[in-house]
Amino acid sequence: MSLLTITDLTLRIAGRTLLDNASLSVDPGRKVGLVGRNGAGKSTLLAAIAGDIAPDGGSITLSNRASMGRVKQETPSGEQSLIDTVLEGHLERASLLHEAENTTDPTRLADVHERLLAIDAHSAPARAAAILSGLGFDNDAQQRPVSSFSGGWRMRVALATALFLNPDLLLLDEPTNHLDIEATIWLEGWLKNFSGAAIIVSHDRSLLDNVVDSIAHLDKGKLSLTPGGYEEFVRIRTEQALQQNRAAERLAAQRAHMQSFVDRFRAKATKARQAQARLKALERLPQIESVIEDVPTRFSFPEPAPLPPPMLTMNKVSVGYDGRAVLKNLSLRLDLDDRIALLGQNGRGKSTFAKLLAGRLAPMSGTMEHSPKLRIGYFAQHQSDELVLTETPIDHMARAMPEATPVAVRGQLARFGLDAARAESRVGDLSGGEKARLLLALATRDAPHLLLLDEPTNHLDLDARDALIRALSEFEGAVVLISHDSHLVESVADRLWLVEDGTISPFEGDMDAYRAWLIERARRANAEANPRAEGETGAKKDARRDRAETRRAQAPLRKEARAAEHLLTQLGEERAKLEARLADPALYEKGDTAEITRINTRLAALTAQESAAEERWLAAEAELEAANSD
Repeated sequence: MSLLTITDLTLRIAGRTLLDNASLSVDPGRKVGLVGRNGAGKSTLLAAIAGDIAPDGGSITLSNRASMGRVKQETPSGEQSLIDTVLEGHLERASLLHEAENTTDPTRLADVHERLLAIDAHSAPARAAAILSGLGFDNDAQQRPVSSFSGGWRMRVALATALFLNPDLLLLDEPTNHLDIEATIWLEGWLKNFSGAAIIVSHDRSLLDNVVDSIAHLDKGKLSLTPGGYEEFVRIRTEQALQQNRAAERLAAQRAHMQSFVDRFRAKATKARQAQARLKALERLPQIESVIEDVPTRFSFPEPAPLPPPMLTMNKVSVGYDGRAVLKNLSLRLDLDDRIALLGQNGRGKSTFAKLLAGRLAPMSGTMEHSPKLRIGYFAQHQSDELVLTETPIDHMARAMPEATPVAVRGQLARFGLDAARAESRVGDLSGGEKARLLLALATRDAPHLLLLDEPTNHLDLDARDALIRALSEFEGAVVLISHDSHLVESVADRLWLVEDGTISPFEGDMDAYRAWLIERARRANAEANPRAEGETGAKKDARRDRAETRRAQAPLRKEARAAEHLLTQLGEERAKLEARLADPALYEKGDTAEITRINTRLAALTAQESAAEERWLAAEAELEAANSD
């Protein structure tokens, strides 16, 4: 049975039809990547599934008692700590805990505790802390108030809350946009192990290839489902388009041949019957249109002038803010053919280094030398806040290129797909992806030798990301890249630099090696938190690992035994209270026969519940004993 069923769905926004009788079915546990061009309606569809938007036609049905989680649009705020914010995001748990502290009804109290056991409430703080840690918050940060973090970090808290709910259906809209590459890699692993279903809108190819098991393509108002990740989707779609075009070509040739016969012999009496038959056959031929692909996205960077090496050198440079160094003793060199990606968690200094290279920050100490002819192009996502919303891209580019002709101004915008209509639109009316294109056009207007890209793909769709990769592969200058997009890093960079512990050093290896390094670092951190485990070696370590595996295998049995034992305790406490009530002479003096009957009925029910709980406990203990005796 499907978890989510979308049937003949129609959605309209501001008079524009985004979905037109579209249908989709999502089974329990399935991970679906929702893709489509910017503006196709992906986020609107998620909003409709969540119940924020009423359909204009058709239906959206979630199976009975299924839970749904999504990242809220408004970021959390206030003085509450991160860990408490995530914990209170689980409304049922918070409500049950409050009720457990305040209810005086023993029957209800037993039900509450049984439900708390069912949702694994006792382990909630540890699970919430693990999720926050994976998203980049250490133990100290988890205790700080939400208000002390910037908007991007608060979005991580909102994401952590959605993951913590562990719902039957998880809706994620560009979940990696505010993550660094380390948190993105962690999120991929979490989603792989997530037992529920998920619909994920993302332009991150690595996420779509490594996590989802099918791709839902939203195109021209319809939804089509293709098995596999994004790479498989592209392969199947390309093959289908080729087959459809071949069929259309064959049909067109057949139609032309038949029409030729009709035209030649329609007027001849001897051929009139055959011509009439051909006309009827021509009418019965199916209509197969050739697949006309959207105009492919193209980016191109101006070619920089030659520059003798070295392009830029640093000698023991330190840089930071307000007298505090973020990066120290940097002795590095950049040349025109360098393609470098910066790795490291957010807050370690990657963007600070980019600002240093761009001249936005001056060295606190040390020396930087570069050719006087060096031109640098700097793209940072926060620059979109500096755009004037009431002006057009042409206004911005003309101001940035005061000596350029109108043709040259439009030509620079066209390099990044901003055609005449979009170039003349108000910036406030542009999509996030179109603003990113404008920022790329502005950053490269002087044909830079060095291109600094700080998260350039956050608002670019998959086609635009591929266009950026192609353009960078043809670019003749140097590139320093900061990105959470593993596919972009692997496609562009040939050198990796790690920003860690206040310095920058080469990382030997590729992105797979970096993922392995992150896993090993996490393992070492866990070992340091438990020194006794670190000191064990050889047979002791193997034995400990075997015991750990045994404990993991037996965990469901132990959990079942604890739950049954806890329930027996709760039922016993309720029984004692009811029996004490029955033994109270005042009950009989009042002559309240209805109350006496209710108590006796509940005692009979308790006997059955206790018997069932005891059977559960005995069965679990027997299996544990048998397993431990093997």
